[in-house]
Amino acid sequence: CYNRWFDKSFSVVFYKNGKCGINAEHSWADAPVLAHVWEYALATDSFQLGYNTEGHCKGEVDSSLPKPQKLNWEIPPECEEQISKSLEVAQKLADDIDFHVFSFQEFGKGKVKKCRVSPDAFIQMTLQLAYFREQGNFCLTYEASMTRLFREGRTETVRSCSNESSAFVRAFGGGEAPEVCRRLFRAASEKHQLLYRLAMTGAGIDRHLFCLYVVSKYLGVESPFLKEVLSEPWRLSTSQTAVQQVELFDLVNYPEYISCGGGFGPVADDG
Repeated sequence: CYNRWFDKSFSVVFYKNGKCGINAEHSWADAPVLAHVWEYALATDSFQLGYNTEGHCKGEVDSSLPKPQKLNWEIPPECEEQISKSLEVAQKLADDIDFHVFSFQEFGKGKVKKCRVSPDAFIQMTLQLAYFREQGNFCLTYEASMTRLFREGRTETVRSCSNESSAFVRAFGGGEAPEVCRRLFRAASEKHQLLYRLAMTGAGIDRHLFCLYVVSKYLGVESPFLKEVLSEPWRLSTSQTAVQQVELFDLVNYPEYISCGGGFGPVADDG
């Protein structure tokens, strides 16, 4: 965790094994913006620019470019102390995170669409089922929805855990007949799509609740309702960064070149 610079919009991180990734600071843009840039960079680097047989970039060297220079900092003792404390906090946060990439290649969104089901709803229902199997209960679930239909729109929340999704999970886990599970699954998926459309078109509730919270703080008004609602933890926080520029890749010959996507760290201590 020594090469992440959160005063920058994003940092490209390289590892000893030749792998690389991107770490973004979130305030200036949402995930699809970074995903679009990263996709283009990966595809262009691999399939348009390319490398020679020795592993060097193709093309002529531009000698007019300034060479990198090491920056030497004069840091006062009080700043060094604060930096050390911040490092301890960052290290504890990093040590508390388990990260695992599960690459599923049995089928993709095309097969899900053939079943006339939203791929996003399909994934959200599987997450609900997996969480219930693991924890034995349901939890408040956050899915990020874009509000870019509006000027300067950012995100809204889709509350993926619904009465319909819970009914499907209980039926599936309880050994109900396949036709019953299919019916409940389709109902849950359709409800999720409705919630997503509402969020995307400005009819969500969470940004409205946040606005009420900000106004209450500004006016110095205590609201038991807002205090209760906004204190509930999002133990399951989800988002999607679907690959959009597939035409730039050669997925037939080089399927491994596709990015595994991105993720957002847990927002609850036990999430």
